Amino acid sequence: MKYILTIVVFFICIQGFSQDPEKKDIKVGLVLSGGGAKGLAHIGVLKVIDSLGLKIDYIAGTSMGAIIGSLYASGYSGKQIDSIFKSVNFDDILNDNLPREARTFYERDNNERYAFTLPFNSFKIKLPSALSRGQNTYGLLSRLTLHVNTIDNFSKLPIPFFCIATNIETGKAVMLDRGNLSQAVMASGAFPSLFQPVIIDDQVLIDGGVVNNYPIDELREKGMDVIIGVDVQDGLMSREKLTSAPDVLLQINNFRTINDMKVKSKKTDIYIKPDITNFSVVSFSELKKITKTGTVATLSHLEALNGIAKFQSKKSPQTRIKTVDSLKINAINLSGESNYTRSYVLGKLKLKTNENISYDDFNKGVNNLIATNNFDSFLYELKPSDSIDGFDLNATLKESKESTFLKLGVHYDDLYKSSALINLTKKRLLTKNDLASFDFILGDNVRYNFDYYIDKGFYWSIGLNSRFDSFNHNVAAETILSPEQLSLINVNKLAIKVSDFTNQFYIQTLFRKDLSLTLGAEYKHLRITSETILDNNNDEKSVFERGDYMSVFGKLRFDTYDNKYFPKKGVLFNADLHTYLHASEFRDDFSSFSIAKATFGYSQSFSNKFSANITSDAGFRVGQDTNPYLNFVLGGYGGHLINNYMPFYGYDFLSISGNSFIKSALTLDYEIFKKNHLNFAINVANVEDNLFETTEWFSKIDYTGYALGYSLETFIGPIEIKYSWSPETKKSVWFFNVGFWF
Repeated sequence: MKYILTIVVFFICIQGFSQDPEKKDIKVGLVLSGGGAKGLAHIGVLKVIDSLGLKIDYIAGTSMGAIIGSLYASGYSGKQIDSIFKSVNFDDILNDNLPREARTFYERDNNERYAFTLPFNSFKIKLPSALSRGQNTYGLLSRLTLHVNTIDNFSKLPIPFFCIATNIETGKAVMLDRGNLSQAVMASGAFPSLFQPVIIDDQVLIDGGVVNNYPIDELREKGMDVIIGVDVQDGLMSREKLTSAPDVLLQINNFRTINDMKVKSKKTDIYIKPDITNFSVVSFSELKKITKTGTVATLSHLEALNGIAKFQSKKSPQTRIKTVDSLKINAINLSGESNYTRSYVLGKLKLKTNENISYDDFNKGVNNLIATNNFDSFLYELKPSDSIDGFDLNATLKESKESTFLKLGVHYDDLYKSSALINLTKKRLLTKNDLASFDFILGDNVRYNFDYYIDKGFYWSIGLNSRFDSFNHNVAAETILSPEQLSLINVNKLAIKVSDFTNQFYIQTLFRKDLSLTLGAEYKHLRITSETILDNNNDEKSVFERGDYMSVFGKLRFDTYDNKYFPKKGVLFNADLHTYLHASEFRDDFSSFSIAKATFGYSQSFSNKFSANITSDAGFRVGQDTNPYLNFVLGGYGGHLINNYMPFYGYDFLSISGNSFIKSALTLDYEIFKKNHLNFAINVANVEDNLFETTEWFSKIDYTGYALGYSLETFIGPIEIKYSWSPETKKSVWFFNVGFWF
């Protein structure tokens, strides 16, 4: 019945045109509703429209309909839009993920340690306004619409266009038909709680679907004779499907839009309703299936669409879109900066005027700035310069007002056991560029970590660090006891407690974002005790180490890994040299000694799912050798092993010790499902005193181990289980880890 009604309306339109010889073309409008990921069905609709040669004269859209509609209006075909969306990583878009390389070393550590970050002002926790700033979405749209960014009036686009947003202060719909196209579309698609509001002309705007998800009346007023409408909104759910609070809230919101559509669908000449019942607003991984629903639904109206196309003398012109791979920026105009200087902003952007820069490098610079988390948004336009080739960059920064944060994390591993992390971070504590951070870790082993850092970027920065680490573990007796002690005491295992209190003052400079040099001084108090062996004098636990150490150190760090826990590409190099100048335990007979160690890692992916990581570690000690407690000790698995403890599959923690070592490991990782990893590792090592004084370290391998594991990436960090085995001991060891390492 609905199909017959559509044909009748169509012939009424045709009859009207036949009576007016001045009109040769039917003016066809296209309205695209919002619906989150379900709006991907619009792509299938556009592909069919293109195949029929049907000309669209005006496009109206809301939310996802605005995003796809704006790309079509700016000259992309349905097929091109399909290709664009196939290449988009929706996780990065929705979560505002930035490449690891865009972050400073501090921001990387911060991002890879905490599960939650909440603003914390006046001792009150404040929830963020949205999960995402939408910067990745804005950057993508800006690049895709660069070829039309000189057009301020959207009616002058290759296909005239407007979109709908909601003024959150008045609750009224706002038609956006001029200005910055990317910014307008961002406002229309600013889904509440997912994307932060967008400010345009001093109006605070959010998703247009809140008040008008299908702007057919506004489109009809543009003089359209026939309107094709695509509706991807939800229907009402039955009681069986209303199983959660979000389902109930969504149902309540749908009452208004569904009632609206009862009227608006009748106003639509060709009403296309894809079957999106099996998809949700976040089903972006189902792009192919959702697109197909749009194709199928449109083909059911093929006769009516062909009828319209026959009465159009002008077909849609094919816009040739030239991809911009490089930019020459002649002028940079910034506004909105107050706490951060122009030089700070340009330094993060890595921009200089009158120099060519690739668009990818420009985008990396924007990421560098956003990754500081000092700005809520960085909205920019690249406008062609008036008199010379190139662009003028006009940018508006919105500095973050939040300077105090409460951060939380949870963790479990086989060494530190259960841990809950509470962090308080304060930016701009004493200067504009400083940061203070205090971690307090509760659980089986109470710990803390304090950092204060004055960030001067590529100049010499200043930092302070104080930390306390503690754990209990059963270790092999030969790791702690000397051969003479072992001959007197018949024990294989010792239950030891290790406490480490370390304070550092350092200066650091960056040669590039991924390469840093650190020089500093350190005070360390190390205490190792055991209740397995009691002191004969007072029947208390034995104290093996209770020493204070003073040292100077230097560190060189180069890190281009794309992911700390599951790297698929990049190089890692860490070198550390500590020279100990004083140790209280040795008193008069102390002489200085040095400990050097280095790690080299390389990761390479062979497909989207399969990757390999190779690491090599080596270390040695130079100088007196009367105290073994700062020696290298291998065994276990972990990302927070203090001092010179090193992980080694096949052996329990703190199993193999010596004043020098060399180790290599190969890890193969296969992502069987998204964020689900199977991995296999093999590691080999030689560990002994004065290892490098002979050639045996090169000619034979003393220790080997294997591991097979499963890992799951979650918002609290990786959840891992690993089975490891060593052919030397003929024993297996299981390792478990939950959450980011700290």
